[in-house]
Amino acid sequence: MNVTYQFRFEDSRSVDFKVTDQPAEAKGSLPAWTQLEHCQCSNCPLKAAESPQCPAAVEILPVVSAFQAEDAYQKVEVIVTDDRRTYSKSTTLEEALRSLLGLKMATSGCPVLSELKSMAVHHLPFASNDEFIMRSVSHYLLQQYLAKRNHQEPDWDLKGLVERNQRLQLVNQALWQRIHSVCKGDSNLKALLNFFSMASSVSFSLESQLRKLEAKMRGDGAV
Repeated sequence: MNVTYQFRFEDSRSVDFKVTDQPAEAKGSLPAWTQLEHCQCSNCPLKAAESPQCPAAVEILPVVSAFQAEDAYQKVEVIVTDDRRTYSKSTTLEEALRSLLGLKMATSGCPVLSELKSMAVHHLPFASNDEFIMRSVSHYLLQQYLAKRNHQEPDWDLKGLVERNQRLQLVNQALWQRIHSVCKGDSNLKALLNFFSMASSVSFSLESQLRKLEAKMRGDGAV
């Protein structure tokens, strides 16, 4: 997987980030907020003796550093290129960062966030909340079908999906706390909060989200 995000600002600045399926390596002197025990997730299975730095924090460090003083609502032109196609959108920095940070966290090597890695391989930039729900549910149901084919017990009621997103929420909250002290602007924080709210929609309102999708698939809702 090779995905490149290019941010073009109205003042002619340009910043690029490349994401692969290989986690970033911790190199040199890193800021204190990347240390594992700094605001460590309550459900983190890692130990500081084996992993001194939080994998997700190390992965998002370049993005946080680049945009820590930026206004979340400023307009940017974003071009996303992967091995198959190119996407572009004129949007707010916050929406673009939500998309980039979500991809980076899923491929960071974090044991909890790695549950999203297989979905990240088919990354969809700038996904709406409906698209996020559709992709999350569809991907999970495919996993259950493959489990059934391999003589395992499938979870057609999506209980595991809700539980997965509850675990992800704990990680999102801890990451927000990590970067809160270093962000002079609000772009990174708002991006994480937005990503957090999308994960929350699976945990707390999955049934209502599914009813909305059902109505659209029947043609009762707006397309």
